[in-house]
Amino acid sequence: MKVTGPSGPAAPPGSRPARSAAGFSMPAMTGAAPASAPAASAGASAVSDLSALMALQGVDNPTERRRRAVRRGRGLLDRLDDLKIALLSGEADEGALDRLASHLREERQDDTDPALNSLLDQIDLRAAVELAKADVRRTAP
Repeated sequence: MKVTGPSGPAAPPGSRPARSAAGFSMPAMTGAAPASAPAASAGASAVSDLSALMALQGVDNPTERRRRAVRRGRGLLDRLDDLKIALLSGEADEGALDRLASHLREERQDDTDPALNSLLDQIDLRAAVELAKADVRRTAP
């Protein structure tokens, strides 16, 4: 069989190309079982399904944005509680400070609800104040 370019392999003389349900034509192959149409198109549909799924994951709806904002705020409050417990027990927990700083650096998306944005601003401010106070304690003689 001779390959002639982008159109595919050349059909042997005297043979007719087989028609598939998708409109593609495949040359008849002698001595081999013909490929089934669903198996031939499975690879292409898997790629298009994957790209559609990836596109859907990129869509950011207000409910998901709000859920992420609330999750970030709760995480910061949990890290502030960890720091409070470490300070009350008399141990300077550098790990708690590092976790608080890393949570504070996480990207925050503003929500359409002004009350939620105000609350998240207050949580961010409290975390920044605690980090600044810890910095002062570290550098104090």
